[in-house]
Amino acid sequence: MIRACPNCGSSKYIKSGVIDLRQRYRCKECNYYFTVNKLGKRIDDYYVNKALQLYLEGLSYREIERILGISHVSVINWVKKYNIKRPFNSEYHPTYKILNASELANYFQSSENIKGAGVIVTELGDKFMLIKWERFRE
Repeated sequence: MIRACPNCGSSKYIKSGVIDLRQRYRCKECNYYFTVNKLGKRIDDYYVNKALQLYLEGLSYREIERILGISHVSVINWVKKYNIKRPFNSEYHPTYKILNASELANYFQSSENIKGAGVIVTELGDKFMLIKWERFRE
């Protein structure tokens, strides 16, 4: 529902036809014509946070799209909107796996899987994402 004219802020307006299947209004105060903004699909903040976390962990936009099922364009727009910058290191790219709870428990039971590596586990709905990277050796 409209609350005010976008031009002058007045709450005095009347209906004034339909344009492109959207109701048109005219402000009684400033005679400005306007329509109701189209509401886009709203994505839950949980997925926005997960997408940005995965981006910071080094995953590409397309990888995030495949994992979360959210358009890579949306992820790009969120990175720009929130001014997210990840550390620059062209040789760094983590490996990741999607596991359920029992697979994750089995993964950590073997010390060979995590020896000499760093891991991060993040929740993805009813599954878990394990992100692993090898430690640098000098």
